[in-house]
Amino acid sequence: MTAVLLRDTMIQTQRLLLRWTRHPVTLLETLLIPCLLLFVLNTVIGTQVTAFSGHDALYGSVPMVAVIGALSGAVAGGAMLWRERESGLLSRFWVLPVHRASGPAARILAEATRILAGTVVIVAFGYLLGFRFRQGLPAALAFLSIPVLLGLAFATIVTAVAATAPKATLVESMTILTSLLMFFSTGFVPAPAYPSWIRPVVEYQPISVTIDTMRALAEGGPLTRPLLLTLAWSLGALCVFTVPAALAYRRASRR
Repeated sequence: MTAVLLRDTMIQTQRLLLRWTRHPVTLLETLLIPCLLLFVLNTVIGTQVTAFSGHDALYGSVPMVAVIGALSGAVAGGAMLWRERESGLLSRFWVLPVHRASGPAARILAEATRILAGTVVIVAFGYLLGFRFRQGLPAALAFLSIPVLLGLAFATIVTAVAATAPKATLVESMTILTSLLMFFSTGFVPAPAYPSWIRPVVEYQPISVTIDTMRALAEGGPLTRPLLLTLAWSLGALCVFTVPAALAYRRASRR
């Protein structure tokens, strides 16, 4: 049974990755737009943020763009899941002789692969702008894994929505949430630059604590607090939404 699950999961993972690479919106939101955003941020406000904070702005903007790329790609993947549901493709997979768990497992593996690949591309582009890892190889590997963790947690929420939403626009509108979180995060500008009444929200929201964790892994600085908050947000979302997402996916497949 384990061998069948592994085989079917790998086949469906390959299908999803091939489909995503042939889908312009997913490629744009995962690779091109984040790199363009990083270039614009570094060009337009990078010098001002560096002067204000005393630290290179790239150590905030590279993690922020990596995280936003992970979340935006999850929304694009959710929209494709909604279209597969409406077209009856999920239902056709349900009646095929494949392992029932291979569909959700393949989506998890494909999402993790997409997020990791996107993060590597963004970091490579950041290197061209001057970004460097200063804490050694183990910290660099941990840096690359953090967006995967948060991205999978967010993808679980997107899956729950995409498997039940009556319209694709409800899934795509989740980009509004990710945009708001980006502009009100410590990666966009340092926390002291925000008004005092909103500063606690900025400092403790999931993207900010993830950015602070990645900044500490790349540049140095306090790591324990932001890492624990990142784990709390990510694992909390997984605990709350994994079962609803699995049940919604099952219902969508049996339509």
